Amino acid sequence: MRILAATGIALLLAGCAAGGGRLSDRERYDRVMGSPVANPSAIVQAELAFARLAQEEGQWTAFRETAADDAIMFTPALVNAQQWLKGKADPPQAVTWQPHHVYISCDGSTALSTGAWQNAKGETGRFNTIWQQQNFGQRRPDKEIEWKWVFDDGVALDRPLPEPDYVETDVASCKTKIPVDPLPTGLTDNGRTGASPDGSLVWHAGFAGDGSRIVYVDLAQDDGNFKRVHEYTVPAPAE
Repeated sequence: MRILAATGIALLLAGCAAGGGRLSDRERYDRVMGSPVANPSAIVQAELAFARLAQEEGQWTAFRETAADDAIMFTPALVNAQQWLKGKADPPQAVTWQPHHVYISCDGSTALSTGAWQNAKGETGRFNTIWQQQNFGQRRPDKEIEWKWVFDDGVALDRPLPEPDYVETDVASCKTKIPVDPLPTGLTDNGRTGASPDGSLVWHAGFAGDGSRIVYVDLAQDDGNFKRVHEYTVPAPAE
């Protein structure tokens, strides 16, 4: 099963830094001292736990339990996820999914995971989830790190995504950061733009002028610029 294979991937990633390399002296120091450090394997593990919870407890139950209070999702309108999920009955068979790629901020607080999903009807597609570390910068060292998703979306595809040999990871550069204050915050008619606390990862989920929805993630690069590492659009529903 792909879920079991992904579990093995997560265990392998747990001892590695982003990109599959060994931890640098600085990263080892940061972990010992409790300083923020990007850990893509934590996102893989969060996704696997989320997918397992959906199978064990029910699809929408899992979504409710793992969503932040201000999480958003397309229905196709952009809504508060907890309000939309409240009281929603679980389907007889939950959707399954597997993470393929993780993009994470330099400070390790915010990440995008994307990969393949399959449902009981035989349909398949790509999921896109923004994860946020809870109480970032305020957690005591003796407290376990908790992850909640703040945005989740699934897009149907005509063909299944190719299954990768391993979960690919990209970590934002710590050299390039943007001021976070000017970014729009909160849910508006046009969507939401968010950023990691250090400003090294920026994400947006909203609507274009023609009513189509657009999602993108920008990641800081060593050259001082931001690279759009993930983007997709979905046409507006036919009237």
